Amino acid sequence: MVVSYTQEHVYRHPWHRVTAAAWRKFTDPAAREAPLSHILDVQTLSRRLDPRAGRLHAVRAIAGRAPAPLPFLLRPLAAGVDAVLCVERTTVDCPARAMLVISRNANLRRLVDVEERCRYGPHPERPEEWTLVTQETTIRCAPLAAVSAVVAGLVERRCADSFVQNAAKGQEVVERICQGLALADHED
Repeated sequence: MVVSYTQEHVYRHPWHRVTAAAWRKFTDPAAREAPLSHILDVQTLSRRLDPRAGRLHAVRAIAGRAPAPLPFLLRPLAAGVDAVLCVERTTVDCPARAMLVISRNANLRRLVDVEERCRYGPHPERPEEWTLVTQETTIRCAPLAAVSAVVAGLVERRCADSFVQNAAKGQEVVERICQGLALADHED
């Protein structure tokens, strides 16, 4: 069984400001207190700049608190896991004004495999002023489906609900950082 969903969000800020804010989302001190208090640590594993093409490639590891409480049937399978580890691969294509962020959980995959793709680009109607972000998330609970499709479906829906809530929190943080960057731009 698989749960997939797509959502879009429009920031009324230009692409360069939104992508700068998105980079800072997990490391912003105010966001670490709330609303992204579930994020424990972020480490850059690699980054590579291709100056000819104007592209940046980066890989980050993100650790977050494990969702609690887990459904009763999953607790034995996740015993001892305190954090969810994710790998985030980002490509920023400056000439095309495009940023793609692909995140996937690195642990707990034997229970639930989650992949999130976020595309940041100029809004088609107001490309110089607004940014369109498209988030596509796929949640697979294949091992549980073999045991019980009902349990797998419940877990996938619960994960999807959690991702929707966290996406809204992330949008709130990016918006706040964008506003701060806009104020700094006006002061210069």
